[in-house]
Parts: sequence; C-alpha cells; structure tokens
Amino acid sequence: MILYRHLDSPVGLLTVAATDVGLHAIEFPRNRHPADRHGWTEGDHALIGLAARQLDEYFAAKRHAFDLPLAPRGTEFQLTVWMTLAGIGYGETISYAQLAQRVGKPTAMRAVGAANGRNPLPIVLPCHRVIGADGSLTGFGGGLTTKQFLLELEGALKKADDLFG
Repeated sequence: MILYRHLDSPVGLLTVAATDVGLHAIEFPRNRHPADRHGWTEGDHALIGLAARQLDEYFAAKRHAFDLPLAPRGTEFQLTVWMTLAGIGYGETISYAQLAQRVGKPTAMRAVGAANGRNPLPIVLPCHRVIGADGSLTGFGGGLTTKQFLLELEGALKKADDLFG
C-alpha cells in the first residue's frame, strides 16, 4: 500500500508518497503528469517523515543532496534517465542534449526530454536542473516559476529581483 501525505513548502503543497520499498512520488500542486493514485491511502510513513525533513533542509539551503531510498515506477528507459538526474550537482545545470549524452543516447534528446518531464520524484531527482541549450528555462512539471525558484535557491540563476547582481 502506498501512503501519502501533503507537505507545506515554499513552492506550494507537495504530495509525498512512499512504501517500505522507497519514495514513490513527490507532486506539485498542479503537476503536469500526476501519478496514478489508484491504491494510495492518506497516512504517514517513516520515509515520508524523513523526506519531509530532507526537503525542509533543502529549502533552507542546508542540504545539497538527498539520502532516501527511491522507488519510482516507469519504463527501463525512464528509470535510466531519472537515475541519471541524480548525478547533476546542486547549483549545476545541463542541457537536454547533455542529459542525452549522459544517458548514452545522444540522438534521443526528445525521448530524454519526455522522460525528464515525467519524473515522479522532482527535487530529489533534480529534473529542474535540465534547461534549454540556450540557457532558457523550458518545461517543468511544477511550472516554470517553481523551476526558477529552485534554480535561484541553488544559486544556478541570479534572483530575478537582484538588480545589481
């Protein structure tokens, strides 16, 4: 049984879901590709509590990497892309082409982008760190405002209101 709980965060109410196997999902309030919640039950799980603490530390800029057991559900290709995201360092950004290279599929940028967009564990598997080749902020399941906030938090982007930066 997958248990879930809602957590307050600076980017809105997050839905975090887990089982004894690992963390299954983190969803933004208006997630572009919501998880299939069939069989989910609202409740608490020790792993949700651990994820909540680590997310709080991340949002306080005190955590740069997550240490959580993960159990995302997807195709073999999607899982490869999602686990590759974990190798993008805090405050670092890469392009979709660079992600495709890291996955070992340099000509599959669209497929890599599609898999990236369906990442069920954003923030923990940092799909927000993948940007356009020209540096533009492109698609993000939690919205571009959230993506910008996360990259500013990590120092990968200058804050929009920093006129002297």
